[in-house]
Amino acid sequence: MAHATTRSLVILSALFWYGGGLVLLLKGVSLVLEARRLDPGNLWPGAVIVSGVIVGAVQARYLFSRSCRRNLSRINALEKPKGRQFFRPGFFVFLALMIAAGVTLSRQSHGNYPFRLAVALLDFSAAVGLIGSSYVFWGNYQHI
Repeated sequence: MAHATTRSLVILSALFWYGGGLVLLLKGVSLVLEARRLDPGNLWPGAVIVSGVIVGAVQARYLFSRSCRRNLSRINALEKPKGRQFFRPGFFVFLALMIAAGVTLSRQSHGNYPFRLAVALLDFSAAVGLIGSSYVFWGNYQHI
């Protein structure tokens, strides 16, 4: 694979991060809307959204931002960066497992109000965590 710049790897990492956050956000909205259709008068969907934002903010601050900083340090240490190196290979394996788990949970929760909301909470918190921690990429983008 052709060489890449450190800047291009940071941009790819950030776009990937945003993409994951956006997909999870849309999936969470879809799950909450289905839960609302199952029980229209219930207030739990709103509580799930608020809880997801709070948990996601904590994840962004203490978990995902740390992961972003470690990835940026790794990228900056690359002597001859290649386009595929915007994340470690193990990250892609982990990502594939997480996608498979998310798809499985979503399918298993179909028609089950509490389980649907629990999966929506996971999706919202991860989405907010990813999107909320992306500032690390852009803050470091200026220094590359």
